[in-house]
Amino acid sequence: MDTQNSLFSLFCFFLVCFFSDEQVVVEGRRLPWTSSPFGFRPKMLFVFGDSYADTGNTKIAETRSWKFPYGNTFPGKPSGRFSDGFVSTDYIAGYLGMKTPIPYRWREQLSERVKDGLNIAYGGTGVFDTMVAEPNMTTQIDFLQQLLHDSVYTKRNLKTSVAFVSVAGNDYATYNAKNGSAQDFPAFMESLMNQLMVNLKRIHDMGVRKIGITSLLPLGCLPRNTAPFSFQHCDDTYNALVALHNQLLSQVVNTLNQQTNTSNNPSFFILDLYNAFWTVFNRNETYEGNDPTFEKPFEPCCFGVSGGFKCGNVDENGENKYTLCSDPISKFFWDGVHPVEQGWYVVYKTPAFQNSLKQFYGLT
Repeated sequence: MDTQNSLFSLFCFFLVCFFSDEQVVVEGRRLPWTSSPFGFRPKMLFVFGDSYADTGNTKIAETRSWKFPYGNTFPGKPSGRFSDGFVSTDYIAGYLGMKTPIPYRWREQLSERVKDGLNIAYGGTGVFDTMVAEPNMTTQIDFLQQLLHDSVYTKRNLKTSVAFVSVAGNDYATYNAKNGSAQDFPAFMESLMNQLMVNLKRIHDMGVRKIGITSLLPLGCLPRNTAPFSFQHCDDTYNALVALHNQLLSQVVNTLNQQTNTSNNPSFFILDLYNAFWTVFNRNETYEGNDPTFEKPFEPCCFGVSGGFKCGNVDENGENKYTLCSDPISKFFWDGVHPVEQGWYVVYKTPAFQNSLKQFYGLT
């Protein structure tokens, strides 16, 4: 199935339905502490979701994030992060004044660090099962439930914690990869939102005090989707689907705050990746701020030499089948999907993302 045509069909159909009725554990940066007027200083951070949040859970033998050139900016070798260095989790932990929580897979080897929380996100995963053999969001939450059962944590412990969730982009990619039909797409999106609501409420019911979930970024602007346009412009069809997803996600969060009687002091928040990414993409030579601009924001630093290869791929002779830029700081994207460390930092500093972090933390 032609991806662009299939997405266009899905979008058009949905509009009709919608409007008619080497193993290394690496810590992230610590940023200056900002005190909360409500006196709530979280002591633990739990992370769920996909490769935008994963800091080393995926299987070493099966993922590119454990292969060169991933991690070449920090820590200088692969650490399981899907970037050249730090990712979103590191910056959010820093904002909260915490160390980056260790990956779930290291919980026994580094048991003294579980007191800071855990990162249970796995690259390539979604709300439902995707194309990778890693635990979906429901199973990730099951892992935390088991830790409660095993008394690694108590519900009282979790009342001093917050959760960060990054999920759903892979669900849509999987739906398309499996040739999902336009007719079934509205029902798929509804089931996705329903399951997401169940999952977020489960995290809250365990005792986690605040839960921040990212909006979807403009998926049509990912290098893998701008490559057919020579990295010059985004795929508007993908981005229209993202806008609908984010509208429904906002409804989910509002409903959860109403159901849990936390509307006046919310427990569920959206972290605004969508507008943060657009802010960066729209900066040009007239931008007068101090943050970097990117001349070609959709062109990645590391990319496969042809359609069959990705960043980090080598052939049977060990020859690299990707191109690598000389300076990752000059690029916004690292590979076909993920920002470079500098890109994540610039996104983190945008007013859109800072404002949503302040709401999440209770500073507004």
